Amino acid sequence: MKLGRVDFPLPDMPRLGLAAFRSRIVFHLVFIALALATLALAVALLNEERQRNAQRYEQTFAKSLAEIVAQLRHPAGQLALMNPEPSQVEAGWVAPQLLPFAAIDFDDATKARRAVDMAGCGLQYPGGASLCVAVGSNAYAGGFVYLVAGLDAPPLVSREHGALDLAGLHRVQIRLQQGGSEQQWLAPVEALDAQRGQLPGFIVDASDNTTTLPRQARPARDFRGWVWRDGPCLNATSSAATSAADCVRRTTISVRLPVEAFREALFRPGGPQWPPADLPRTGLRLTLLGPGGTTLFDSASASAQPPLTLARLSGTLSPGETLRISRGANLVALLQGADETGAPPSPWLTTVIQQLPAPATPRTLQARDTVTTPAGRFDVVLTGDLHGLDRTLSASAARLAWPVGAMLGALALAWLIIEVGLVRRVATLTKRAAALSHQLQQPAQTRFELGTLDVADLRGRDELGILAGTLADLLQHARDSLRREQLRAEREHDQWHAVGHEIMSPLQSLMLLHGSQDDPSRRYVQRMQQAVKVLYGQASPSEALAAATLATGQLDLDAFLRQVAENAAYAGIADVAYTPASEPVWVQADEYPLEDAITHVLTNADRYRVPGSPITLTLRVDGELAVVDLHNQGPQIPEGQLARIFDYGVSDAEPQDGQRRGQGLFVAKTYLAKMGGSIAARNVADGVVFEIALRRA
Repeated sequence: MKLGRVDFPLPDMPRLGLAAFRSRIVFHLVFIALALATLALAVALLNEERQRNAQRYEQTFAKSLAEIVAQLRHPAGQLALMNPEPSQVEAGWVAPQLLPFAAIDFDDATKARRAVDMAGCGLQYPGGASLCVAVGSNAYAGGFVYLVAGLDAPPLVSREHGALDLAGLHRVQIRLQQGGSEQQWLAPVEALDAQRGQLPGFIVDASDNTTTLPRQARPARDFRGWVWRDGPCLNATSSAATSAADCVRRTTISVRLPVEAFREALFRPGGPQWPPADLPRTGLRLTLLGPGGTTLFDSASASAQPPLTLARLSGTLSPGETLRISRGANLVALLQGADETGAPPSPWLTTVIQQLPAPATPRTLQARDTVTTPAGRFDVVLTGDLHGLDRTLSASAARLAWPVGAMLGALALAWLIIEVGLVRRVATLTKRAAALSHQLQQPAQTRFELGTLDVADLRGRDELGILAGTLADLLQHARDSLRREQLRAEREHDQWHAVGHEIMSPLQSLMLLHGSQDDPSRRYVQRMQQAVKVLYGQASPSEALAAATLATGQLDLDAFLRQVAENAAYAGIADVAYTPASEPVWVQADEYPLEDAITHVLTNADRYRVPGSPITLTLRVDGELAVVDLHNQGPQIPEGQLARIFDYGVSDAEPQDGQRRGQGLFVAKTYLAKMGGSIAARNVADGVVFEIALRRA
């Protein structure tokens, strides 16, 4: 039988308190907190990075200047300081550099190469060739220009002494351009041995004739030149040997070139003028020519990399830094650190960054040092501005703004999906469930009824739809089950009344038949009447036992146990032995329920004891308790079942006459608990002992 559908209109719904919306409020607050936490995390990381950048910059600022000064104090750096003016010669010509040392020892190949490498004055050409054109810093070393070239070359064809035809020989051509005039030297190779040769320099006309020398030509007196070939064959392979005529070796050319204009500058009135004023406008060109008009090296070749210049130092400066180099009152160089390449700084991010708590580092930092060179002392001042760090941080943070925005967008989308698809539907289901709960809490009528939970608009294939539909189906099933249970309970109640009435009449007759106090059957008839009174009108045996009330009083447990042992045979339990106590032991108990409880335990012990073995009862006093030990010889109880055997319906015995076992020990435990006692089981070596404890009177 099913109840009809019960709907509750919205006006009849109870007014829900704030607690009913707690989860929804928490849900909204959580999403707001997540959004704020995301923004706070981004701002905190930005501020922390700004503070860290400022601290790191302050710690490394002086170190940056030290590195720059160390670079300038190196001969290569001094070369850049002493030659700040750019070259003013035409393309293809090389202007001499002022060296940071007096001169180059051009007569020694190792010293010449070391001087060039230390000063870094060499122009680097494709293929590994290099050329350094320089003058010494000492005015009294003479007005010479040093040319040191290094290249890979095959064996050089040498000139015989006095030969004028140079077409089939290797020779060096040097051209000097100064003040609109040009001067040219030809220096043929004259081998001294397989690794070394000299270069006598002949002054020739500034023409294209590089194959013959004038008659009676004599080498220039102060012109000195050397050529060295050393090292292994660069074109040798492991599979085939290379002949001496084809062996390419590293070749060094070292020339000291006299320049009359420079010499004249040394003897001008007022003392020597060094370096010469027209040094940046003086151009030289060196060419190594081979037989047949071939050119092995030409300083006018394109793509030559110049030596270190002060302009390159700007690459070592951080954004916002300024490097000022001066010599006395003269400004030599003013370099600015360029902004980092990549994304440009964001204006609004830069504004936000500048509004953050200011770092402990001063906004402007300055450090200074000096560099001493042969040309004088140079003052180096490095100035740093933290605004450059802010712009750099803004450019970096602009790339991270998109992920933060994406996180906020994801949070907003998640909130919208959960709010529309879940929270609002949960709120609707909550209101309807509250209305149903309100109806259930109304004063009980003659018959309890359940309402109907309307979830037709909430059903669906998603989790909430399945849950709502399942709740509605479960409620309908509960309504049907409740109705069936009510009908069954009514029938059982009537049945128990009828059974109790039918049993009590024969029991009254039995009491009359066994009215004598000496009749052993009288006690069992009285126990039957007690059991019927307990069970009368109850829905189930367990409920009846739990609801039963006992009349406890003082009882001599020793005499009681003696009587139980004597009457056990009448209950079908043989060989029950009890050793009487030396004196009475009074306890608080109800005689008939206690006998019923002990009889149930004896019955259980009888079922499992070894055939022919006795069941012993022992009484002992333990403080405020009187303990009865009931021992039977037989199988032990599994440790996991020692506590569960006293639960209702727990038994490993097969049902008998259609009735399930497992009630006797439950009855014993229930009766003893109502008398303030307890029962427990423990395993011993030859069987099981049940301990029944009662409070002493």
